[in-house]
Amino acid sequence: MSFVRDHERHRMRGLKLLIGIALLTLSLSAWATQPWLTLPPIPTLPEPAHSGTAPVNGIQLWYAEYGHGAPVILLHGGFGHAAWWGLQIPVLAKHHRVIVVDSRGQGRSSHDPDATMSYRLMASDVLALMDRLRIRKAAIVGWSDGAIIGLELAIHHPERLTKVFAFGANTDPSGYHNSSERSPAQNAVVDEYSRLMRSGYLKLSPTPNDFDAFHRKMNTLWNTKPQISAKQLQGIHVPVWIVDGDHDEIIKRENVDFQFAQIPGARELIVPGASHFAFLQQPEAMNVALLRFMAWHP
Repeated sequence: MSFVRDHERHRMRGLKLLIGIALLTLSLSAWATQPWLTLPPIPTLPEPAHSGTAPVNGIQLWYAEYGHGAPVILLHGGFGHAAWWGLQIPVLAKHHRVIVVDSRGQGRSSHDPDATMSYRLMASDVLALMDRLRIRKAAIVGWSDGAIIGLELAIHHPERLTKVFAFGANTDPSGYHNSSERSPAQNAVVDEYSRLMRSGYLKLSPTPNDFDAFHRKMNTLWNTKPQISAKQLQGIHVPVWIVDGDHDEIIKRENVDFQFAQIPGARELIVPGASHFAFLQQPEAMNVALLRFMAWHP
């Protein structure tokens, strides 16, 4: 028995995705506590082999590197920062060159007060960093906003990617749940995330006094973007996994399924017992999934 629900495209595209063993080891007590209704603490960022800032597109973009091997770039969610990947970095870095990035205006990266925030611009930042690090092609593992950036890259710059792991992406603002569609407990998780967004910004940002102004920019982004069409998804030929938690309180499941149905050869993985924050709530399962993804050669 697998705790991961597998989906096989009706046109027989792709193979079934099996995670199995690691999820079978989850204890019954873990399920009883409903982990999707908790937001665990943000992990500590492991000590990198190298870190710094790169001048890209008028800002200073912070990044850190770990390990050796095929490159994989980890892109966090909105108002997050690299430490949100703290439970995944050590696992991936055993066999891969891992690059974590603080997206523009988030974490330790600066922002351009005159620039309009867009996923296309943040994707351009990633490409500029790849150029600076002399990375011709890389796998992208994106979470939420980071997953949208991954899809943007797959649509517009497929030649720079080997594959994309897109967790918790939406294709347009209608793909979001609003607060009335969530339970009080789910809204409490979202409220805690909002608190962590503010505290992380105040702690790490080179311009901590700009939180309110930058928050308005991000709200404008989320209320208007992305605008990814079915035709654009159908044109993706980079190997893609579409991934989400089965209790995502932010992204609607039908939007996740829509992405899977449109992208040729995509695989869909729905992780049980997890919400939009599965990398913290079910780290063992997510690490197994990431290792399978990195070993995947379609």
